[in-house]
Amino acid sequence: MTQTLNIIGGGMAGSEAAWQAANAGIKVVIHEMRPKVATFAHRTGNLGEMVCSNSFRSDDHEQNAVGLLHWEMRQAGGLIMQMASKHRLPAGGALAVDRDPFAESVTAALKAHPNISVSYEEIGELPSDGHWIVATGPLTSGSLAQAIQKETGAEALAFFDAIAPIVYFDSIDMNTCWMQSRYDKGETEAEQTAYLNCPMTKDQYEAFIDALLSAEKTAFKEGETAGYFDGCLPIEVMAERGRETLRFGPMKPVGLTNANDPSNKPYAVVQLRRDNALGTLFNIVGFQTKMKYGAQKVVFTMIPGLENAEFARLGGIHRNTFINSPTLLDDQMRLRSRPNLRFAGQITGVEGYVESAAMGLLAGRMAVAEMTGLPIAPVPDTTAMGALVTHITGGADAKTFQPMNVNFGLFPPLEGMRSGRKGRKERYKGYTDRAKADWLAWLGQQGQDAA
Repeated sequence: MTQTLNIIGGGMAGSEAAWQAANAGIKVVIHEMRPKVATFAHRTGNLGEMVCSNSFRSDDHEQNAVGLLHWEMRQAGGLIMQMASKHRLPAGGALAVDRDPFAESVTAALKAHPNISVSYEEIGELPSDGHWIVATGPLTSGSLAQAIQKETGAEALAFFDAIAPIVYFDSIDMNTCWMQSRYDKGETEAEQTAYLNCPMTKDQYEAFIDALLSAEKTAFKEGETAGYFDGCLPIEVMAERGRETLRFGPMKPVGLTNANDPSNKPYAVVQLRRDNALGTLFNIVGFQTKMKYGAQKVVFTMIPGLENAEFARLGGIHRNTFINSPTLLDDQMRLRSRPNLRFAGQITGVEGYVESAAMGLLAGRMAVAEMTGLPIAPVPDTTAMGALVTHITGGADAKTFQPMNVNFGLFPPLEGMRSGRKGRKERYKGYTDRAKADWLAWLGQQGQDAA
């Protein structure tokens, strides 16, 4: 009898898990509730839809942990990285994509695969038999979240996540703004001019902070006590931590020269990044917000160059849920109390598109090994993939477990390598060299050659 792998959720993790399993000869059914059941953040029923940023962050695989994760996924024939490269936009050293064509391509590739079918339905209970991967992400439906809570016997941990606004390019005053990547980073002119910059004087910055702090915010519902994920804080929360916080964060003026007024150094700079290939849409970088819509228009049009800005999408905030994976999952990402269920993606407590897709990749491969009876070696914790899965399945302190991006702090120390900032470049290169060798060896042990 042919075994089928069922995957709940068609986001980054679910899409990547399906691709890996299907390419190994396993029949896969993706159960996706959209568009029948909508979420706060999604706009379409496409698989792999990007709901917050359009960036997969740094693509530097020699000095950056997330760039290394990109590299490892590419070596494993990852669908998400393949489509991200196909729909890449200029973004300095980052891997940003044209979000709608990206998701459309992911959807088309999965639907065209002979081993994959998509069932548009909401799964409200945890299946008791068969092989399943739960990859519902941070916006898990209420009924399924309740079923998970009932099974795990604990309150689902949660935090709040925010979305940045998107502006129509033709509504931006380019007599005030200019195009430049910080420190002119990038090998081509397109990369070196990938960001749109809006300069602020000290007085303009102070007025902006005053307006930001006094603006009307979205209030949490009664009983909601979750905090924020530090990697995606609303700008008003950052401003509340100190008036200069934004100027040393997303509004830092360093590495930029105003092309319209080269001799005048901006006190602060707001950056926007291209959101589509046509260049008609730009998102405001780092400007996640929980301000109400009316307040956003007032505050954001105070930014020089955006006085007449028209918004394709305003910002917003939504509640994300994730499980306490270190106490609930085994080293194969299976729920200890229900081993027929694997969990993958943001619901496991990894943060970010790339990390979510990476955990989907591993869950898919682990499911294949189990279903075919083939042994699978533990993923080396010296790799980006292994460091992440080790963290969520036992490496993290369960009492303080919070969403985590991949970072070199999760990797075992290098023997004989100096610590401290002085040797950071050398150390990071040592981490990536070791990880690449170990990742290729792990792929080879499975009999699945690197792509």
